[in-house]
Amino acid sequence: MKKLTIAALQLPTLGMQATKLDFYLRNAHSRGAKVVLFGEYVLNHFFKELEKMPIKMVKEQSQKHINLLTKYASKYNMVVIAPILQIKNNQYLKSIAKITSKTTTYYQQQILIPYPHWNEKKFFANPIKALKSPMVFQVDGFRIMLMGGFELHFDPFWEQVTRKKVDLVLLPTASTFGSHNRWREIIKTKAFLHGCYILRANRLGEFSENGVKWKFYGDSMLVEPSGEVYMMLEDKESMLIETIYKTNIKEHHKSWGFKKELKLREKLL
Repeated sequence: MKKLTIAALQLPTLGMQATKLDFYLRNAHSRGAKVVLFGEYVLNHFFKELEKMPIKMVKEQSQKHINLLTKYASKYNMVVIAPILQIKNNQYLKSIAKITSKTTTYYQQQILIPYPHWNEKKFFANPIKALKSPMVFQVDGFRIMLMGGFELHFDPFWEQVTRKKVDLVLLPTASTFGSHNRWREIIKTKAFLHGCYILRANRLGEFSENGVKWKFYGDSMLVEPSGEVYMMLEDKESMLIETIYKTNIKEHHKSWGFKKELKLREKLL
């Protein structure tokens, strides 16, 4: 029976702190975790705070965390998935790093939040291009896809989940404004329709602007292919560690037959 132990870290921004990284990754390793997911704006500050920070300091912050996570990925033989800010040509790029003992590769988020009160699209220099598949990789026989939190809302990314036979979607987020229920229901629905596990890591912390407090509420979770929440964290700093099974994915596909019906019709094109 193929299985994989995965972890989601629910943390506020660490800044330049490093002590927590070893504590949590050591514990994840002791419980057999092979993949560890961080939430958005944990290794770097929230993007609205960056305007008051020297870009050189942010670059040093990112590089320090990449170096540390590379060391821990090697020490504990795990894959670390961590949203991180890259700086190129003195501009910020919103990215997700996949860190192993041997390599560090990056997925640049393709669709960013564009709203007046939360305009990542304007702040970051991520290019606007034709959409491509997010990063997909394998660990112990499981096909895993990275997806930026906001990208959850767009069908082309989920078409890639089906096309590439993805078993697990990793979803780092920074959700706020009491959006608990909406996120839960979307994640549950996507897991069911696409027959995959979804692991969400949502950050903690607060940000205040114009007298309005933004509370990042946690709610990190693992959702099964059945669409049921298998495990969920609350609103405290903590770590979720669970094991997923290939048989659950296969049983869902066999029972509901969504992919079988699509494949039958693809032959008629």
